[in-house]
Amino acid sequence: MAASASAPPAPASLKRIVAASLIGTTVEWYDFFLYGSAAALVFNKLFFPGSDPLVGTLLSFLTYAVGFAARPIGALVFGHFGDRLGRKKLLVLSLLLMGGATFAIGLLPTHATIGSAAPVLLTVLRLVQGFALGGEWGGAVLLVSEHGDARRRGFWASWPQTGAPAGQLLATGVLSALTALLSEGQFLAWGWRVPFLLSGVLVIVGLWIRLSVDESPVFRAALASAAARRAKGGAVEKMPLVAVLKYHWRDVLVAMGARMAENISYYVITAFVLVYATSHTGLSQQTALNAVLISSALHFAVIPAWGALSDRIGRRPVYLLGAAGVAIWAFPFFALVDSANFGLLLLAVSVGLVFHGAMYAPQAAFFAEMFATRMRYSGASIGAQFSSVAAGAPAPLIATALLADFDSPTPIALYVIAAAVLTLIAVGVAKETRSRDLGAVDSRGADDAADAEATVGK
Repeated sequence: MAASASAPPAPASLKRIVAASLIGTTVEWYDFFLYGSAAALVFNKLFFPGSDPLVGTLLSFLTYAVGFAARPIGALVFGHFGDRLGRKKLLVLSLLLMGGATFAIGLLPTHATIGSAAPVLLTVLRLVQGFALGGEWGGAVLLVSEHGDARRRGFWASWPQTGAPAGQLLATGVLSALTALLSEGQFLAWGWRVPFLLSGVLVIVGLWIRLSVDESPVFRAALASAAARRAKGGAVEKMPLVAVLKYHWRDVLVAMGARMAENISYYVITAFVLVYATSHTGLSQQTALNAVLISSALHFAVIPAWGALSDRIGRRPVYLLGAAGVAIWAFPFFALVDSANFGLLLLAVSVGLVFHGAMYAPQAAFFAEMFATRMRYSGASIGAQFSSVAAGAPAPLIATALLADFDSPTPIALYVIAAAVLTLIAVGVAKETRSRDLGAVDSRGADDAADAEATVGK
């Protein structure tokens, strides 16, 4: 029943599981970040014409934020069924939903063709993207966490996290190549559609790999244990959401607080910087995209290293280092961007993403280790995605509004610092989880533990 009781997967099997999670999260984040980059660069012109450029950007980022509003709903739905039916089935569904919505955006008529129906349809498809992503993250990191070697869980579980910079790298790279090869008129006319349509190819590859892996052995053992208890007339099983709120509400609050600095800093560093660098400092779109592109490659490289470090010294110390780092870097970040020098812009984004990686890398194992097996998908997803409504969703919107009101980066830097303080408090009061056995019964008391484990559907 415990993870420790199960034989660890063979290296080849574990690598295939990591690859399946990584390719899926890469596709999901490619789709999600592609929208964010397009919102900063072209959607204001194509779907909200006639507005002041900064107002158009605000409206564009508002549709961007709508996707975050759907992520908690996705977390609830996917978490519930992921804890009842298994991780793999739900991960396949999330990939299909995300890829289909992104492909449809590439076919969407603009405001010039169908008027106000265009931004409405864009918003609906963004909602589908957010719903799918709300269910993707928890399942992907749990599939690896519950398969992997407990001694290196932080390292292996950090690989699905690299899907974020990999997706950012792909999305920004495709946009950067198109803006370099096409004129502005060509890019606005049809070039912006190409990266959205490419999502269809990526989804096919992702499905092929994801369908080849097995269900989590920890979940299968927990499912069998619950079935045995039911056969013996055991306790009535609770819905995963109910069990999470009863036994793990403190962990949910910790996860939400931990996400504040991680989520807000990331979208300021990678999405808002495209607006700030082009509208406030006069740098070209190509220059800003290239800085994010190169920095995303560094981000991809440092995440597994931070994950491995969390296996040695613990999840909390690494996470706290990252939160403190983004707070300290907030003012230097904007000072370097204000220089309008590509090298300094690259330094600003790169250092910011290195600090972000120190939070993002241990997050997968940290959140997985907080929750009992059959409420783990729900607990990790709720903690991660509900916070995104208050953190990542409004971050580019708030930053853009602050820039419009104050014409200064100072309030934006203070906004990032405030988020970092919240994260430092949340992680500071949390317990270290590095040594926990994912298959073990929750240790909060024998009666509660039995109830907490009994959350699989009838």
